[in-house]
Amino acid sequence: MTEPFFFLIDFEQQQPRVIPFAEAAEQGIYFNILGINNIPSSFITPVKPLSLTAKPMAFSDYQQGFNLVQEQIQRGNSYLLNLTYPTKIETNYSLRDIFMLSEAPYKLYFQDRFVCFSPECFIRINNNKIYTYPMKGTIKADVPNAREQLLSCKKELWEHNTIVDLLRNDLAMVATNIEVSRFRYAELIQTARGAIWQTSSEICGDLNESWREDPISLLKTLLPAGSISGAPKEKTIAIIQQAEQQPRGFYTGIFGYFDGENLESAVIIRYIEQTEEGLQFRSGGGITRHSEVTSEYEELLAKVYIPINKR
Repeated sequence: MTEPFFFLIDFEQQQPRVIPFAEAAEQGIYFNILGINNIPSSFITPVKPLSLTAKPMAFSDYQQGFNLVQEQIQRGNSYLLNLTYPTKIETNYSLRDIFMLSEAPYKLYFQDRFVCFSPECFIRINNNKIYTYPMKGTIKADVPNAREQLLSCKKELWEHNTIVDLLRNDLAMVATNIEVSRFRYAELIQTARGAIWQTSSEICGDLNESWREDPISLLKTLLPAGSISGAPKEKTIAIIQQAEQQPRGFYTGIFGYFDGENLESAVIIRYIEQTEEGLQFRSGGGITRHSEVTSEYEELLAKVYIPINKR
């Protein structure tokens, strides 16, 4: 397959969509990927102050899932697991408003279903070189010495090392000459509820040019994304299903485009979906044997934000 296309693949890989660029909007799918977009001129959204209220799950319910995960980690069935749950929210913004006004490198709007404003690249392929940028480690910027605390935290370092090793191994399934070209750099992200620091790394490798013959096959080899599943993948995904007790659907799947030469894609995080009970925001964090339940619960809630500067 060499013709340009847009793709959207859910976490369980049960609803994959591979669509010619021109047909995405016909299916109610709109995107803005590093400035490449199919947003119609009719999508004009008036600027207004953002109101966002979160109604988080009970701590005891989170603790129940956390304890299940820790038990499985102690048994050796996983050593890193990304545990996620929904948070009910209320906002004066529509899903389309959020899509248009949120600030993120990767944005996706599936009409009347969900919106995503992701900061995280899944893979990037440029000139037969493949890159991935795992994001692991978050702290509120208003915490005293926040950046230094994040970078010096042993738990966060262990978790970041683990995901870097996992993604190095993932890339090695499709590429050669794998290297960590940047390790654990901190980025400041602005949100309507305040800034947060987040740590990332850059991993890259070399591809044979034959990858263009079937880009979707390459993507499926790497799915699900290691940063939002865990390690080892197969056992960890089974534990995720047991702990979360609901399918993720498009949340923590991927989306992106292939332009005939290169490929750009993102992990579907920072995700708000429309349900019969109203809007819910899906978020989570990586759990290891070093994790502490209160701080993990607080991290899940800290990620419930919309990156729109206060107006």
